[in-house]
Amino acid sequence: MNTRIQVEHPVTEMITGVDLIKEQIKIAAGEKLSLRQKDVQTKGHAIECRINAEDSYTFVPSPGLINRFHVPGGPGIRVDTHVYGGYRVPSHYDSMIGKLIAYGDTREEALAKLRMALSEMYCEGIKINIDLHRDLLIDLAFLQGGASIHYLEEKLGMKK
Repeated sequence: MNTRIQVEHPVTEMITGVDLIKEQIKIAAGEKLSLRQKDVQTKGHAIECRINAEDSYTFVPSPGLINRFHVPGGPGIRVDTHVYGGYRVPSHYDSMIGKLIAYGDTREEALAKLRMALSEMYCEGIKINIDLHRDLLIDLAFLQGGASIHYLEEKLGMKK
């Protein structure tokens, strides 16, 4: 059994209402799960953006001091991050510094909330990839769904 939590687990938590980390801790402590698979119901749609300390289009890492950092909030918005104004992103790191997750009753509502949240997100001092996410959320091919694993490299002209 794979006991590792996936980086996308907030999406599952948002659409099921189940705190996966809490359940994982219970299992590690020898307790039983508080629910059964048949008890898990899904509702709505959630989408996640990985917020990376890197240039949006070259993907060059951007370590350094974050002078100011503002995260969005509101109904259906979740931000998981460890950074703050005054935090220094080290040069030897995984570039992911946070996750921005939006939930809505429909995909369209989740996307609209995510676009709004990205417009409110602000980082001064280093580059983060929010401009790429903003561009993707208005791209017709992405909005129509069915994007393949080659979507991003094709969109950015990186496909050889």
